[in-house]
Amino acid sequence: MFRSVATAIIGSVRRALMAVLLLCAAWTALPASAQTAAPLAIGVYECPPFVIREADGRFSGVSIQLWDGIAEQLEVPFEFVDSDLAGVLAGVASGDFDAAVSCVSITPEREEYIDFSHSFYETHLSIAVREQGFGERIAGFLGNRQALIILGTVFGLAALVGGLFYLIERGSNQKLYSRPTLAGRMTEAFIMGLLFITRGPVNYYEFHTLAGRVLTVLLAVFTTLFLASFTAILASSFTIDRLNSRIGGPEDLGSVTVGAKAASTSSAYLESRGITYRAFDDHDAILVALESGLIDAAVGDDPVLKYEIRQGQESGRFTYLTVLPHVFNKQNYGILLPEGSPYLEVLNRSLLRVRDEDGWSAMIARMLGDRT
Repeated sequence: MFRSVATAIIGSVRRALMAVLLLCAAWTALPASAQTAAPLAIGVYECPPFVIREADGRFSGVSIQLWDGIAEQLEVPFEFVDSDLAGVLAGVASGDFDAAVSCVSITPEREEYIDFSHSFYETHLSIAVREQGFGERIAGFLGNRQALIILGTVFGLAALVGGLFYLIERGSNQKLYSRPTLAGRMTEAFIMGLLFITRGPVNYYEFHTLAGRVLTVLLAVFTTLFLASFTAILASSFTIDRLNSRIGGPEDLGSVTVGAKAASTSSAYLESRGITYRAFDDHDAILVALESGLIDAAVGDDPVLKYEIRQGQESGRFTYLTVLPHVFNKQNYGILLPEGSPYLEVLNRSLLRVRDEDGWSAMIARMLGDRT
């Protein structure tokens, strides 16, 4: 009897231990955040359209919706902690924040002291400029070195062609050179040469001498090639963007006054190329300075600049601001995590699931105008 009682007790203990082990196994299989009642501290900073602070103090935007979806899948409580770019970087690095979301680019320098999730948005830097008025466009064209070279070449060739025809035809062709003074006849010769260079050969039968007609045929071949090359040079050098602004791309930033957000990938890009810039606290302040003429160009993340300008134009601001269509310094946004964070793997899996949902693509298309 004693043996049976002992056996029963041992069996009960074994079952209890097994239940405890199974409970522990199930507990450790959960995300670490789900094993505690304390909400996660999620750092955020305002960066429309990724993080937008509403009038009632709540946050919305692309990154906020992404995090809401992740937290819902992981079933973890959290609270947003308002900060700035430097604050979220420092807070994540120190462990004060369990994670941070906004429009933070994944860079090798930041990876040295924090971890990033998978990329959730691919973008690049862009340049915002103030469109020029008609007078400014003409002045910009005439002040352009390449434009002056082209115009000088055209006028020089026109004078040469007009002078050759004048020497050949002046004694026998009163129709072409009808002005009574030498200055008048030379002006007529220059105009004819200019028409020859810019429009093509003048009518063969306008010339009375054999030499004039032979020269017309030879120049017909030359001007055909010249006009094709001339048109190609103008098309490549003076695009609509170049005419709208004297800044055609990143290569022009060194010769103008540039604005960028302090301690950002934009400012890092400019510093790496030795370009002097004025630092601002946020993109709105940069665009205000651009609109007022304090700076000539603003460098920033493409979707942020476009969103801020579009929102401003809807309220009557930034009317003449535009973003140039140049793609440079590509980058990716990610969620920030402390180094060695236990949430990284489960967060990445949830992030990928959220990105695969139709709602995510629709929201990106609505707020950013693409399906990245």
